[in-house]
Amino acid sequence: MKKNMGTIDRVIRVILAIVMGTLYFTGTVTGVAGTVMLVLGVVFLATSLISFCPLYLPFGLRTGPSEKA
Repeated sequence: MKKNMGTIDRVIRVILAIVMGTLYFTGTVTGVAGTVMLVLGVVFLATSLISFCPLYLPFGLRTGPSEKA
């Protein structure tokens, strides 16, 4: 599993995960929308920690530095 996420992408995902978690745990967003947002925040946090996003693979995306041949 090669890393396919850059630093800026990872930082943005961590910030979004924190915001989503805060909105959920403060009760600002509840119900199904809150649960979906919490799950999405966990996914964002996990992908940023491992620097790999599986959704980037089918599209051939990379936000990290280019690899030297």
